Amino acid sequence: MIKKIASALAAVAALACVPAAAQDLKEINFGIISTESSQHLKSDWQPVLDDMGRKTGYKVNAFFASDYAGIIEGMRFGKVHVAWFGNKSAMEAVDRAGGEVFAQMVNADGTQGYYSHLIVHRDSPLKSLDDVLKNSRNLSFGNGDPNSTSGFLVPAYYVFAQNRVDPKTAFKVTRSANHESNALAVANRQVDVATNNSENLAKLGDRMPEKFREIRVVWTSPLIPLDPLVMRKDLPEAARQKVKDFFYSYGQGGQQEKDNLMKLSKLSAFKPSTNAQLVPIRQLELFKDRNKVEADAALPAAEKQARLADIDRRLAQLGTH
Repeated sequence: MIKKIASALAAVAALACVPAAAQDLKEINFGIISTESSQHLKSDWQPVLDDMGRKTGYKVNAFFASDYAGIIEGMRFGKVHVAWFGNKSAMEAVDRAGGEVFAQMVNADGTQGYYSHLIVHRDSPLKSLDDVLKNSRNLSFGNGDPNSTSGFLVPAYYVFAQNRVDPKTAFKVTRSANHESNALAVANRQVDVATNNSENLAKLGDRMPEKFREIRVVWTSPLIPLDPLVMRKDLPEAARQKVKDFFYSYGQGGQQEKDNLMKLSKLSAFKPSTNAQLVPIRQLELFKDRNKVEADAALPAAEKQARLADIDRRLAQLGTH
């Protein structure tokens, strides 16, 4: 009897150690990064999530947070199972939250990229990136969420790191906000210059054309890979396959699905992808770090050399992927 009780207790203990994600799911929480107001995001994503629920058999819940970090942390603690991220936030989810890239957005025209911008009011005397950098001491700057690819990482490297400029100290005032808030701040003359991207400006043109007409682009980045979808690696295999099948085929089920993708972000499909999509973003992060170390005059020579060697080693490793 004692052996049977001990055996039963061991079985219960073993079951308690099984992660919830490893058991069969009844619901899926889908995380949506805060590129704009949750009201607009819910309007765009809900038709897709409704279709996802019908086709997979799971109850699909939209999961919002006030910033990108909230979605990353939600995935880390199992509150978010699948999510739409930008490339930088996806990198954080892969590295810190047990995530794995499984799909990438495809534009309606078949392209797989978008652009980061610096924007100003249409009547601003600033005409170029050079004007922005030369006059930064007198300007207010709207930076993006620290986990945003186009709103933070890409301009951090191409605009600031390459020009040996620290945006925290270069401007009279620096504040951080999502893409939509930054665009409206520029249109309403609340900041002089801000980061944004081609996708969000297109949405603004559709939703608030009067505000869009008040904005002018003064800098455009190289092409950025389109956004990935990420799921937790420990989801049950059946759930993983159903989610993949849904997204890989979405847009082929009739005109309504095509309309939903166009509303979402002028998309035509989701294609299979992997963590390899994030390699260019990892390179950007390391290049940015390298420039920062090189420019640090207070760093002892030996330590600087060691840090640069470590960054170069990591860059070389990425180059072999």
